[in-house]
Amino acid sequence: MATIRITSYGTGHHDDPTAANPVVVDTTALHNPPDDAAVRATLTQLTGRHPDVAAYVLATPGAHQLLDTARRTVVQRITRGQQHIDVHVHCYGGRHRSVVIAELLAADLSVLDDYVHTQHRHINHPILPTRTPAAR
Repeated sequence: MATIRITSYGTGHHDDPTAANPVVVDTTALHNPPDDAAVRATLTQLTGRHPDVAAYVLATPGAHQLLDTARRTVVQRITRGQQHIDVHVHCYGGRHRSVVIAELLAADLSVLDDYVHTQHRHINHPILPTRTPAAR
């Protein structure tokens, strides 16, 4: 039986989690509510735990493939006998994209006979200022 620890966080907070050889899931390519004027007013104050935010993020082309790849990577490590697996899911602010993917990954992996723990480091932190394209 493996222990899987999934941590979502925002790289913009500059306190990334540490672990030996984590599975790293970069969600920065996914749609981000604060960057989209069409949904900014309605979705930004919500978090990735809200179904409307999840639907918005998952509407990004490639979002489901990103989730599938992360799941397969974790399952491969379990199959190889790894007993403790850290999964670091990040975006810029840690409130929307990383939370959506971390929550869905935890739900997918919970069907296994393994222990899955999820932590959202920055879900309740203030929204960070939107980065300019040059800063990305």
